[in-house]
Amino acid sequence: MRQRRGIMWPGVQALLSAHACWVLLGALTSAERNRYDHCKSMVHTEEGPGWEYHACQPEATDMTKFAKVRLDPPDITCGSPPDHFCTLENPYLCNLCDASTPQLSHPAELMFDSEPALGSPAYGGGHGGGHVGGHVGAQGGLSTYWQSVSWRRHPEPLRVNITMSWGKTIELTDDVVITFESRRPSAMVLDKSLDYGRTWSAVQYYADDCHELFRREARRALDLTQASATQVICTEEYSRSFVAKQDRTVRFEVLNRTALFAGVGLRNVASLYARLDGDGELRRFFTLTDLRARLLQPATGDTFIDKENLKKYYYAVSNVQVRGRCTCNLHAKECKFEKGQLLCECEHNTTGSDCGKCKRGFRGRLWKAGTYLPYPKGMPNECTANTGNQNGLGGNFGAVPKYERVWPSASSLEASHHKQAASKADAFLPSISSSLEELDTNPECSCNGHSNRCSYIDVLNIVTCVSCKDNTRGQHCQLCRPGFYRNFSVELDNPNMCIKCECNNFGAMHDRCNDSGKCECKEGTSGLKCDECQPGFHWNRGCHPIVCDEFLRCENGGTCVQRQRCACVSGYEGVLCEKSRCTSPNSCGSSSAGQRLRAPALPLLAASSSSLLLLLLLVALLSAGPVQTLVPTR
Repeated sequence: MRQRRGIMWPGVQALLSAHACWVLLGALTSAERNRYDHCKSMVHTEEGPGWEYHACQPEATDMTKFAKVRLDPPDITCGSPPDHFCTLENPYLCNLCDASTPQLSHPAELMFDSEPALGSPAYGGGHGGGHVGGHVGAQGGLSTYWQSVSWRRHPEPLRVNITMSWGKTIELTDDVVITFESRRPSAMVLDKSLDYGRTWSAVQYYADDCHELFRREARRALDLTQASATQVICTEEYSRSFVAKQDRTVRFEVLNRTALFAGVGLRNVASLYARLDGDGELRRFFTLTDLRARLLQPATGDTFIDKENLKKYYYAVSNVQVRGRCTCNLHAKECKFEKGQLLCECEHNTTGSDCGKCKRGFRGRLWKAGTYLPYPKGMPNECTANTGNQNGLGGNFGAVPKYERVWPSASSLEASHHKQAASKADAFLPSISSSLEELDTNPECSCNGHSNRCSYIDVLNIVTCVSCKDNTRGQHCQLCRPGFYRNFSVELDNPNMCIKCECNNFGAMHDRCNDSGKCECKEGTSGLKCDECQPGFHWNRGCHPIVCDEFLRCENGGTCVQRQRCACVSGYEGVLCEKSRCTSPNSCGSSSAGQRLRAPALPLLAASSSSLLLLLLLVALLSAGPVQTLVPTR
């Protein structure tokens, strides 16, 4: 969040000027170290002038300017209808959020704006009136922010998704920083997507109690090592109950991770680039198409949730910072934004939004991404002009090696018509019969370095690799085995081209995943590896529906047992112990009150029995006929 300066003493101003010069010098030094800012240079040889190609990439910039922002649920912003809210720090400091009044509204775009100075037109001091949606900051500037509705529907969870989409792959170059105007959430998750929002994976968890909320050990980015640089951690560092106003940021630490390889201050960038070239997982960790902040629980202070003060519990975000660059595979130095879409201005005879393929007429060899090494110019791996007929398999595989000709059996000849009509995908996986036993070991096999054993199938007129290593398969070992997915950050000949899916045994349907590494999850389960639970579920060797918790409490003295059931006290039943077993005042015999109510019934019962006996005697006398009087004889 940026603030405008107010009155400043001369000494402080001089100090800040010196600091600004130092920052500028550092920026110039950093720019000098960036050797990938041009894609080609003119050279002169004996044959005349020509181009020398270099690996290149766009300059890092503020990527929030190009993002499409979405809030879920859509009606989560305060002000419709107008609503009062207060702060946790001062219960008497309250205000009104009203979407119909610009000065009192807090829409989503205020997360990404520049805060105006007092008296400026944007503040209302000029002729335009303008939009405010904020209040005066501590240094005289205006703080603008987005704000959610307050937690008036407690115990129903107050959850918000803030999603930023670029419609293109980008690479993070600096920390992701979210500045809150309210207190920072008690629970939050930062997710990324590599397939335009179809699947998501967490990159960091935030909680005031990581073990309780996410079943994870609390760690810091400073605790990571080179071996664990891409580990998804849960941190409690940004969820403290009370912090100073200027320290309300939540960070996803990119620089701490890159410093593990480049050193403090990123002085040894050659080491970092070498790691980015050789470790596709590290490069992939900072690559995304969408970024999502899941706000799961607002801050409530150090006490239990007070239903009388629900208007103090809400989310408010004043600034979001995402610095990065377009992913252009080191084939472009510029990335343009036209008609709402980011596109690389491709060089090296490449094309596509990410410069991910060769242009027509320049497919003399397979497309490859550029590399940072050798430092400082890198390797452009430019596409070359067509040099002749291609073999139809996407590249020039060189001369056909000496293969042993295998004569097919009668059964294979009969099936040849069906195989020839099969799709190209099926042709990549031919069935090798027992007659194809003699295989030629030849280094010229076109197997992308994953095998040097090939077989020629005469009836299909194809050469296929066998015994593919590195978890690959296919005619040229260009596909991944089931249970693995393609690592698109490396080339086909890289031993790490196939990454294990590692689907969670309890949360996934099976051990296979799609091209982005997303496993197929069971009901209630989410996450890239199906190791997380959706809202309303909890983890216990798989995700199970939450019956009770701190928000959905057992009633009438019941106790929540492992979030799966309520243990009810005597006299109550139901899922949340909400039903009484006493259907009438006299049906709860175990209570002392019931005994006192039944005590007067005993004499009444005795009196009723005596009356019944007299009535029966009277009936018996009447049924005996007239009564005869016996007179004694004299």
